[in-house]
Amino acid sequence: MFLPTTRDEMKELGYVELDVILVTGDTYIDSPYIGAAMIGKYLHSKGYRVGIIAQPDIDDDKDISRLGEPLLFWGVTGGSVDSMVANYTASDKRRQQDDFTPGEKNDRRPDRAVLAYTNLIRRFFKNTRPIVLGGIEASLRRITHFDYWSNSVRRPVLFDAKADYLVYGMGEKAVLKLADAFKRGIDNSSTDIRNTVCAIKGVSFICNHLEFEKLKIAESHIELASFEHCSTSTTESKKCFIEMFGTFYNNNEAQTSKGLYQKVGDRYLVQNPPQPLADKLELDSYYDLSFERDVHPFYASQGKVRALDTIRFSITTHRGCYGECNFCAITVHQGRTILSRSEESILKEAASFTSHPKFHGVIADVGGPTANMYGYECTKKIKAGVCDDKRCVFPKTCETLKPNHFLQLNLLKKLKNMSGVKHIFIASGIRYDLIMDDYKYGHDYLREVVENHTSGQLKIAPEHTDKNVLKLMGKPDNDRLGEFVTAFEKLSNENSKNYHIRNINKSGVGGKKKFLTYYFIAAHPGCSEKEMKQVKEYTSQNLGLNPEQVQIFTPTPSTWSSIMYYTGFNPFQRTSDGFEEIFVEKNVQRKIRQKEILTAKHY
Repeated sequence: MFLPTTRDEMKELGYVELDVILVTGDTYIDSPYIGAAMIGKYLHSKGYRVGIIAQPDIDDDKDISRLGEPLLFWGVTGGSVDSMVANYTASDKRRQQDDFTPGEKNDRRPDRAVLAYTNLIRRFFKNTRPIVLGGIEASLRRITHFDYWSNSVRRPVLFDAKADYLVYGMGEKAVLKLADAFKRGIDNSSTDIRNTVCAIKGVSFICNHLEFEKLKIAESHIELASFEHCSTSTTESKKCFIEMFGTFYNNNEAQTSKGLYQKVGDRYLVQNPPQPLADKLELDSYYDLSFERDVHPFYASQGKVRALDTIRFSITTHRGCYGECNFCAITVHQGRTILSRSEESILKEAASFTSHPKFHGVIADVGGPTANMYGYECTKKIKAGVCDDKRCVFPKTCETLKPNHFLQLNLLKKLKNMSGVKHIFIASGIRYDLIMDDYKYGHDYLREVVENHTSGQLKIAPEHTDKNVLKLMGKPDNDRLGEFVTAFEKLSNENSKNYHIRNINKSGVGGKKKFLTYYFIAAHPGCSEKEMKQVKEYTSQNLGLNPEQVQIFTPTPSTWSSIMYYTGFNPFQRTSDGFEEIFVEKNVQRKIRQKEILTAKHY
């Protein structure tokens, strides 16, 4: 079933009122890939009446008032992408297309969507039920952060949005606990459930000095430097910002992290410790929920939704990423610990595709933030949390991690042999260094991917080739890239030549020549035109290609690279008076020039 989006749909379900109304910057696609749908379906499975208002008009009340007022709380999310990233390119041009909007025209998602939707609710519902923020836009802006689009340091988003609570990270457990707490408050005719809500892990909130003292926050939480200390443009303030962000970054793991608090004016932002990690059974239960895998009819009539082409018949195998690329926000949203679904749950989801009327035998993707992190983790990390002094795969793969592709290899083979399934592709990125570091199963995994799960091009993301820039990105050097390319091309050539002798794949996909698609970033902190010319030379001489997939670096909130961009310092290289200074290109035309150096046919 779809969650209701109109009063008529509520009546069909026997609902007079709803417990929770979710407001989202995406259209309503009933898919496990869409956060609002996942949270809504999960709450529904626990007995709550949930409705969705997708991409409401912010100029009047015709959309936001359509379902009435919730009994428990409003949930607000900007959608699957930060609204400023969704609306603007790195060169600050307005995007014309939105993959999550019917008709594909980018005219329905407001800038700073969580602020816009919260203000919309408060304009038409005075003294309403609590408003809870969630999703990636809120999660990445939950503390003092640098905002590229205003070129300023902004307050935690709760202060600007005037919402009541914020759920950060993957929010199923925290949202359910919030709903339960609000429900108990109503059932008990209690006017004060604040203490209960303020103790829920995975939740942030604002409190004044009296409440701060009453809750004894200073005794249980770590203090971050205040917004005022971090928000001026002085050198000392920028150094303070780096230290503040480092404490925040290192307290995102469920096993070891403390709660945090930050003074903003005469009030406090309080971030409770993260929710405990979901175990395999819990994670399976989220994806075992029944999804329509389609756009809700109310919104489908408004036009085609491009994102559906990719996500309708794709499978999430795991959450989290220990890659820790400095420009990527996954670390502080999904976490650095891999949570893998069971093989049974994944196969069950794939089997459900075969009875869907729109399924034609093709699974578009099997993966996660990084496809080949499924099924294995560092045993030390699982027990004790992430290491304070080193990363899992940078500057090289930690010897404790022990990459092992056996489970994913086995899973792909089972999916391939499933009745009704013709093709399974891997559209998620892969870490080629992990393949090369798996001496037991890496080669077999790569062969399987080349022969059966690559339609024509396999995506990899070296991002750069200059050692200094790669170090600032948190990426390994290009030695492993060369090894991987050699191994891939050998397998691709063997596969193509031998296809007519031994029928590798009866569908015919296996016999095609396969190629690599390389993703690069221009204008990352530390990169000038000189470094981009070196990348151009490397790709020409060593890879024999003219790169086409090149994006200009965008400083998204709560990433180390955005800290570098704003401060002009390398936060990982200390000096006697602070941090090492680095070059940062901030001129838009020169950023574009860096991209053009790499993409030019002849340079």
